[in-house]
Amino acid sequence: MTRRTSDQVESPLARTRRARRVDRLLAQRYPDARCELDFTDPFTLLVATVLSAQTTDVRVNATTPGLFARYPGPAELAAAAPDELEAILQPLGFFRAKARAVTGLSQALLERFDGQVPGRLEDLVSLPGVGRKTANVVLGNAFGVPGITTDTHVLRLSRRLGYTTSEDPLVVERELGTLLPRKDWTMACHRLIFHGRRTCHARRPACGACPVAALCPSYGTGETDPARAAALLKG
Repeated sequence: MTRRTSDQVESPLARTRRARRVDRLLAQRYPDARCELDFTDPFTLLVATVLSAQTTDVRVNATTPGLFARYPGPAELAAAAPDELEAILQPLGFFRAKARAVTGLSQALLERFDGQVPGRLEDLVSLPGVGRKTANVVLGNAFGVPGITTDTHVLRLSRRLGYTTSEDPLVVERELGTLLPRKDWTMACHRLIFHGRRTCHARRPACGACPVAALCPSYGTGETDPARAAALLKG
């Protein structure tokens, strides 16, 4: 197959077909793609997602067992002593702001939603510290409601793959949503995130070991030698 280049004019229909083929290929490459934050219910996922800002899922997963053992629900977390909560969250960085964030959203859940995480986007984004990205993570993974999660990997790969030229998360969410069937939104984002973490890295993508290289207008941004590219793969 002729590799697609960035200067080729692509119709909306061709872009849609390419995006769906890319998603199928990524599904083959990452059959275990999933949310990599550990959670047991909508509340633990909501808190974990808020805590994941500017840190890694691995670090959040190492912190949340102790957090939820001490504060298992919104009532307990809303009443947490700031210094005790901050001590638990300190490994995540920005721990004071994160402590305020999870305390505030817990208080809002108690005051406005009887302590239950709502299953509607408009309700979730009304909670303090919860934006569309976090809301879509919770909806897609805890409630089974399809959503586009515009995290840093999805934003980067959407531009590299030529799905959008925008850096605005809301624009990317809308444009990516037009390319993929709604039922596939959540899993397609998981696959893009897996691909961004394991192959299409921000600084040095492993182009020569990429399963969608032939469909990518940004091929050549990173290492194209197959052996050297394979050495860059993670996970």
